[in-house]
Amino acid sequence: MNPNSNSSQSASYAAAGVDVTAGYEAVSRIKPLVASTVVPGVLGGIGDFGGMFEPQIKGMSRPVLVSGTDGVGTKLKLAFLLDKHDTVGIDCVAMCVNDIVCSGAMPMFFLDYIACGKNDPKKIEQIVSGIADGCRQAGCALIGGETAEMPGFYPVDEYDLAGFSVGLVDYDKKITNENMEEGDILLGLGSTGVHSNGYSLVRKVLDINKNFDQYNADLGCTLGEELLKPTRIYVRSIRCLMDFNIPIHGISHITGGGLFENVPRMMPEGLTARINTASIPQMPIFSIIQQAGNIPVRDMYNTFNMGVGMVLAVPRDTAGEAMNLLVQNGERVSVIGQVAKGDEGVEVIL
Repeated sequence: MNPNSNSSQSASYAAAGVDVTAGYEAVSRIKPLVASTVVPGVLGGIGDFGGMFEPQIKGMSRPVLVSGTDGVGTKLKLAFLLDKHDTVGIDCVAMCVNDIVCSGAMPMFFLDYIACGKNDPKKIEQIVSGIADGCRQAGCALIGGETAEMPGFYPVDEYDLAGFSVGLVDYDKKITNENMEEGDILLGLGSTGVHSNGYSLVRKVLDINKNFDQYNADLGCTLGEELLKPTRIYVRSIRCLMDFNIPIHGISHITGGGLFENVPRMMPEGLTARINTASIPQMPIFSIIQQAGNIPVRDMYNTFNMGVGMVLAVPRDTAGEAMNLLVQNGERVSVIGQVAKGDEGVEVIL
């Protein structure tokens, strides 16, 4: 899309509900946001048909690309309700880059896709401001994207948001579970709340349309504000561990399905992750959700992250150093269990 074009217009298309000039204004508004994410390797600029990036592979013996894609899901309903659109972009980036870093790859670039019922340039600017914020947190560049105005498909005040990211890791330094062994310590990195999963259940049991503006003393904010808190991005913390040569025997990003679905994905045959939920600091928002819906405890841990956004398996003799480095990087970290013999993949002690 050419932000400098002033001759492209179609009265017939506008009558059908698509305003191409709004698209040009949106591009003009997001140009400085995109520029704020530039990192070494970015080639070209916004407006090209394809985003170009030159990978920095010096010193790598066998560069491997790692990709991830995701969206924000029905959490967007909260953004619509609160008319706050500058944080969901962080969620979109986080859901992609947190997956990528589980293999030890550092994200290089990100692209977004916004589909809306009506192109409101100011709203698009707010959305992309969050995307740019997430990219800066992850140390990657926003090198392209697409905004599609789709009247009749989406309501005029609503939109969907998705994206994808590509990262790079040296084959010999990628994180695998090959060296995981009995006795390894499981570290839980604290979440910022519900993150971006389980919102269909959240909206059902909390009746968000009525209660979103209710202040809660335990939360220290309104229910809507709590639920709209963006997903934490863990890339820089994992990179710190790798830079200090802390062995990481497995990482699991705790998203939809909670501990029960995600932790087994990092476990090799013959070993299981034994997690004691009593060691996980409790967050008030999850108690509020559980009580409102009378949800069984196991269902809670099989739906939400329950305060743990990422689980790391590290050798017992380096666990203390790993925890210190993570805390220095702003993480809330707890020992939540250990690796044991077994074939269950995960054993969650409720």
